[in-house]
Amino acid sequence: MSGFRRRTILKGTLGASFVPLAAPYVSAQGGKPYTGTTINASCFQTTYYEYLKAYFPEFQDKTGIKVNFTMQAFPVYNQRTDLELSTKGSAIDACNITFIYSGRWIGAGWFTPLDTFLKDPKHTPGDWDPDDFVSGAQSQMKNAKGETFAFTHEAGAMLNIASRADLIEKAGLKMPETFDDLIKVCDAIDGKDGVKAFVADKLHHWNWIPYLMGNGGNVFKDPPTNLTPTFASPEGIASADWYANLLMKYGPDGQLSYSDDQAMRAQMSGRANMRTQALTWGVPLVKDPESKVSKTTRFALMPAGPKGNFPGSNSHGLGIPAGSKKKEAAWEFIKWALSKEMISRIVEKHGYPAVCRTSVIKSPKFKEVMTLNGQDVAALYLEVLQLGGKTGYMKYRTVPVYPQIGDKINRAIDKITTKQQAAPEAMKQAQAEAIQDLQKAGFKVDQG
Repeated sequence: MSGFRRRTILKGTLGASFVPLAAPYVSAQGGKPYTGTTINASCFQTTYYEYLKAYFPEFQDKTGIKVNFTMQAFPVYNQRTDLELSTKGSAIDACNITFIYSGRWIGAGWFTPLDTFLKDPKHTPGDWDPDDFVSGAQSQMKNAKGETFAFTHEAGAMLNIASRADLIEKAGLKMPETFDDLIKVCDAIDGKDGVKAFVADKLHHWNWIPYLMGNGGNVFKDPPTNLTPTFASPEGIASADWYANLLMKYGPDGQLSYSDDQAMRAQMSGRANMRTQALTWGVPLVKDPESKVSKTTRFALMPAGPKGNFPGSNSHGLGIPAGSKKKEAAWEFIKWALSKEMISRIVEKHGYPAVCRTSVIKSPKFKEVMTLNGQDVAALYLEVLQLGGKTGYMKYRTVPVYPQIGDKINRAIDKITTKQQAAPEAMKQAQAEAIQDLQKAGFKVDQG
């Protein structure tokens, strides 16, 4: 999920008047050993840190550490942080590792391994429990050696979200479990009550890939070690053609230009029904006071293809840049910000849904917050994150050149959907351009 309008989407739509827990304990040997210390931290615009900032005075009172925290729009943050990290400068002491850049930033040695802190009881008490972070969310914050460079604060878990599940029920059907079911349901409900059966946003390099994998294809041959593109394989071409037909036949006019937010609002207004997207974009359908579908929204696992179920899952983590000169103070901040107690507090007081700690996800309060129209959506959310951790199928999205490759995929799907090109030609052209990008970046690809 992109960083655009995160605050607009979540703030207010998930709010709840819960009684907060007691302030989290911060380990600080000998009182306030960091008195007078200021650290600089940053992230893209995200709801978790909007909520967390209100508690910074408590953190400073306990540790003596003042936090200067800045947030920027998603693309601006990534561009500026990439430049800063590449110089190994000392301007940032703690910052977000963005999912699609994790391979580049960690692989280049731009972040500090956290294992030394984790193994030292003077820095990390045993009950902080690093193993509590869901494996599917946490896996991309490690390198090939298994070293940890960040801990996750936000996860995106793709589900099938139906805004007008009542139309599916009236047709005598249920939420689709397979790709074939999805087409069957779309055929039955498309146009009923003026509602289009399906909607997606323009980021095909996120939305289409689960359909590609479910059909037996992949983006790369064996990421991250072998980045030979394979999305123009027979499986990839067939999947791209199938997905383009799904968009063209069952989607609203103009959806090829839809942003995340526009697709959500098509559902929220009752103009479009099903969408396979991260849970964060589904919660407002139930919670937002402007929603016209708050009572008819239902959630399910993403439909599975003949080769399995590969719902998209991503995560963003908080780490310490290699150039920071205040690493111990930065670790105190990370330890506090992502403690069980603080995450639980943010859930209880603000209804935060993108939690990465298993104990919090399984807690009664999170289940209460994420029980939507009688459904235990917390259980679905955890299942998707665990699926992503079992086989590592999301590794494709963390390779350094994926943003460029994704642009090629986006254009190819657009061309197929609008019938500018047939699927074989569009995908082969996109793959040839992707190979050029990889070779320019110094990656070897298999020949033939």
